[in-house]
Amino acid sequence: MGKRHLAREVAMQVIFELEHRDADPEEAVRYHLDDEHVGGEQAAFAVRLVRGTLENQDAIDQEIGESSTHWKLDQMAGVERAVLRLATYELLFCPDVPVKAAINESIELAKTFGGDEAGRFVNGVLGRIVLHVPRAEEGPRAEEVPG
Repeated sequence: MGKRHLAREVAMQVIFELEHRDADPEEAVRYHLDDEHVGGEQAAFAVRLVRGTLENQDAIDQEIGESSTHWKLDQMAGVERAVLRLATYELLFCPDVPVKAAINESIELAKTFGGDEAGRFVNGVLGRIVLHVPRAEEGPRAEEVPG
């Protein structure tokens, strides 16, 4: 796992939680960071991911909706939806995050929290999103996305 894996895990859990519970995002992030003993750069990255995902959720959801051919966003399992939102934020709004890293980490999160089928599903949707991302030239082509 990469250095930022734990930060992504915390961010995904917070994004999932906030969809099901009306809570202050900053408090939710702090709680999970403390619970997982995450600090420093990882904590700052987790906060950035949560804030960015929430602030850009409409654009993110639109991209996911256009890239998911068989499932509407509200029909997806909560874990897959949270993972896809996080990964799509990274792909669209984080040029400092390599495309391959965002995809691989998201597949691992989906497998860990949702099972092998979740990993394949997330990989398929992200593979289509990569085709729309302007910076996708620097990352894998859809046929090269692992899975």
